[in-house]
Amino acid sequence: MTARNGVGSKRDSMNGHSMVTSRFSVKNRGQDSSEDSDGDEIEFDACRIKRDWEAGEVGSLIGRGLIDEMENESRNIRFFTKLYTFAQMLGILCVVLVGVWIGIYRGGFGWQAEPALQFNWHPFLMVLGMVFLYANGALVYRGFRSEKKKKLKIIHTLVQLGTFIFSVVGIVAVFDFHNAMGIPNMYSLHSWIGLCVVILFACQWLSGLLTFLFPGLRPSVRAAYLPVHQFFGLAIFIGSVASCLLGLTEKAFFSMPVSNPNGYNHFPPEGILINVIGILLIFFAGLVVYLMSNSQFRRQTSEDEVLLTDTVLE
Repeated sequence: MTARNGVGSKRDSMNGHSMVTSRFSVKNRGQDSSEDSDGDEIEFDACRIKRDWEAGEVGSLIGRGLIDEMENESRNIRFFTKLYTFAQMLGILCVVLVGVWIGIYRGGFGWQAEPALQFNWHPFLMVLGMVFLYANGALVYRGFRSEKKKKLKIIHTLVQLGTFIFSVVGIVAVFDFHNAMGIPNMYSLHSWIGLCVVILFACQWLSGLLTFLFPGLRPSVRAAYLPVHQFFGLAIFIGSVASCLLGLTEKAFFSMPVSNPNGYNHFPPEGILINVIGILLIFFAGLVVYLMSNSQFRRQTSEDEVLLTDTVLE
């Protein structure tokens, strides 16, 4: 059975004021009615409610609430679009500045023939993958809210797969550099946090793939796992940014010892650039966390879409 707001209304005069009482009609959906005709009538009723309300008449509370909800959602989408665009600009700027830092002060990129240059892939790929691409994969549902849910699931999975590949290459680069230079591996807090984050991310990606894209899995299982997926998705991103900040500081002290005349404590241009990159990473992370955790920016799920998704925060 479907309930529709009836187009007929009656007016009662009381103390010089006009009152409108809406009438609801209920009918069984028979063979002579279709989804298209019902949709047209509902759309017509909504337009008429808005027209009468704007004309100053007292409409139904349901109509008022519907219009308020639509206007609030429109404002939220506009606000989200501005913040999302600003976040993209910050993220791109972070990646570009890391490339500039490596190109100008660290000699560029190389591979195993030049271990010092091979190491430079590590900070660049980690910022590109575990920070910028990871954030975009998490925000794909909200950033492209008009696309179908199935398509967004595939995009989300592929973007995060690219993130994992970049992170693995970055880890290989730093391990090869340490082995070639005789430097011990996994002794710093930066390396411990970074490796834990990558391992958690691999488990997160695999469990999300099996839970939300594997056919035939019971909805109750997905519902039970979704809060866990959301929590660890956000925690991994915060851990990635924290690891990057520790790595930047560590590299600054190793490359510019404070005992040197141009040491880190003397504010050399390279040290200032590293600090600027760190500050921008913090701003980017804060903005991304806000966009992902604010319930007002949630993508509205239509009736023909599956309720549960594999996004970090839908």
